[in-house]
Amino acid sequence: MKEAVVTFFENMYYMPGLGHRLLSSTLLPLSLLYASFMLLRRRAAHRKAFDLPIVSVGNLQIGGSGKTPFVIALARRYEKSMKVAVVLRGYGRKSVGLLEVSRQGDILATVAESGDEAMLIARKCEESSVIVAENRVEGIARAIAGGAGLVILDDGFNRVDIEKFEIVLESQNIPNSYPLPSGPFREFRFVSEEADIYLKENSGYNRRVFCENPSERMVLATAIANPRRLKPFLPKGVVAEYYKADHDRFSVGQLRDILDRERAESILMTEKDFVKLQDANLPVSLLRLDMQIEESILEKIDKYIKDYDAS
Repeated sequence: MKEAVVTFFENMYYMPGLGHRLLSSTLLPLSLLYASFMLLRRRAAHRKAFDLPIVSVGNLQIGGSGKTPFVIALARRYEKSMKVAVVLRGYGRKSVGLLEVSRQGDILATVAESGDEAMLIARKCEESSVIVAENRVEGIARAIAGGAGLVILDDGFNRVDIEKFEIVLESQNIPNSYPLPSGPFREFRFVSEEADIYLKENSGYNRRVFCENPSERMVLATAIANPRRLKPFLPKGVVAEYYKADHDRFSVGQLRDILDRERAESILMTEKDFVKLQDANLPVSLLRLDMQIEESILEKIDKYIKDYDAS
């Protein structure tokens, strides 16, 4: 039931048919009311400043736009020259409150406690620290107490109470531009243009995906937002596709049943899915992703950090 509801709204937002468009129009008054409230919230916010540079990577649309790999790319860029801490909400985790997931590469939590995105960042950024917290101000304070020289805030654009350098990412070809619930945007879309850097995918950044350990018969099993965005990157040999809601997980038993049912040789999954099943004894083909960011964009971030340190 949950997967069916999620799929319906993902289709309404990213692949709308006539019925979706009719429902979207019906919900429009509620969307305008919601987005107006969010705009007032943004305009009235008092932003807390901290004594270190904070780079926020966020978006306005629900669903994936490449935030996590973008954060990973930035953390890996700067962790060699300064102490970097990544602070994020930790969606899908079993813990509550503030939790240190890693400290300069040392893993301190399980994936159930941290959530899949936080664990992925912790494993890929081997010299950074990762902190999850519902209250991002508390998370930043913990990062400072730990000696961080730079905080990267994952999904931070809607944290209007924090002074930061704003990077907003947006996927290509979004056919529905309405705010929630009519469309996928958490605020009016024009608010994105107020960011320090506003990027559309394949214009400033792009994702390069390759398959590790492919087999002749693979089954895609993934629990990410808007999973159909993977279709252009799927290798040959995918014989079936299984989806769950974002941050959910497949059990080992479910995956074994899928392998038998489809007579497949391996399970194809993303790195975000794999961190939840890393110790399972399963044949896995892995979709690995590299984020390529234009040098001119990186130079703007470098300048912000350098100017902040000099002030």
